[in-house]
Amino acid sequence: MTEESYIQNLFAKRIGGSKFGKDTTIYKFEKIKRAKRAAKAEHPDIELIDMGVGEPDWMADKEVVETLYAEAQKPENRFYSDNGIAQFKEAAAEYMEKVFGVSGLDPETEINHSIGSKPALAMLPSAFINPGDITIMTVPGYPVMGTHTKWLGGEVVNLPLLKENNFLPDLSTLTEDQKKRAKLLYLNYPNNPTGASATKEFFESVIEFAKENDIIVIHDAAYAGLVFDDNKPLSFLSIPGAKEVGIEIQSLSKSFNMTGWRMAFVAGNAKVVKGFATVKDNNDSGQFIPIQLAGAYALRHPEITEKTAEKYSRRHELLAEALKEVGFDALKPKGSFYLYVEIPKGTKSGAEFANAEEFSQFLIKEKLISTVPWDDAGNFVRFSVTFVAEDEEDEKRVLTEVKKRLSDIEFIF
Repeated sequence: MTEESYIQNLFAKRIGGSKFGKDTTIYKFEKIKRAKRAAKAEHPDIELIDMGVGEPDWMADKEVVETLYAEAQKPENRFYSDNGIAQFKEAAAEYMEKVFGVSGLDPETEINHSIGSKPALAMLPSAFINPGDITIMTVPGYPVMGTHTKWLGGEVVNLPLLKENNFLPDLSTLTEDQKKRAKLLYLNYPNNPTGASATKEFFESVIEFAKENDIIVIHDAAYAGLVFDDNKPLSFLSIPGAKEVGIEIQSLSKSFNMTGWRMAFVAGNAKVVKGFATVKDNNDSGQFIPIQLAGAYALRHPEITEKTAEKYSRRHELLAEALKEVGFDALKPKGSFYLYVEIPKGTKSGAEFANAEEFSQFLIKEKLISTVPWDDAGNFVRFSVTFVAEDEEDEKRVLTEVKKRLSDIEFIF
């Protein structure tokens, strides 16, 4: 037996077993990349407007970068940080109180840092899921916690986020068996990809549901600080009883333009935080201390997020207006990067769209506008307002161009 053949047979079943690497399925994000490359090659003189990107277009704040630079030069900061430094946890507690009104969080027992929110979501099932246990997820959405639940022998129950429910999950659709076996409930608001926001009333119903069914709530609050107009940042932990049933994951990636810095924290129920910290301690040795100190600086300056939110608010207004004028049912969201709209059935020139993926490919190939399609619960495309623009005038130019290109098409809805 050759080296190549025996290694092929040793891959774990959770990632495909002996068939690992042989799947020829092309996933949607790869299809988008290929379509963008082809469109740019065919139309090199036309600007491709990328509204599919889910990352901030700004760099981190200058003072945050300067803090990293200064702290990275100190020899005492070169060591492992394991489960985090006190300065970051204390800043996180202050941030939660100042921005969200969540008071009384113990930095030592109720907060722990994570090297980004994705690892936190990946690790949490290891603290709670045994074979046969259930994690309740929402779709469309970010699947990481569900992936690791399955890898541990657990099951995933998906609840659709539907337009008629304001893109909030209907917990009443769960069966008695599902509720009995469920251990984790994943939520994400403001939501990716729908842009929907939760309400206090919804969170109150979630807490009641969790208590009735002995379920832990994991709220992914990656976009919680990015809210617009008269809407105030809302934390799950600001609702009475939330800390009794779960935790919130706060990320610096989106709110502070720090995606590549990999800095987040979990906060809330001390037992859940301790379980996470135990798993984390067996997975990594902590984020680089200077990055934590730069993160602490950011958390103590929430005006950075407010400035960023003003930009996204501006862009959302222009984008929603442009989409409405060409026929889309587009509403400015209350928070997040994303504007989520139902696709047209086709065009008067004869194009038909069976699903969102077909429509997204049409926009790239015909109009050089990149979006992300979602066909999990209806047929929608996600427009992101994190497109690159130098200033406000350039924002207007880009969004005027989007409107112009879409106005050339007569959509059928």
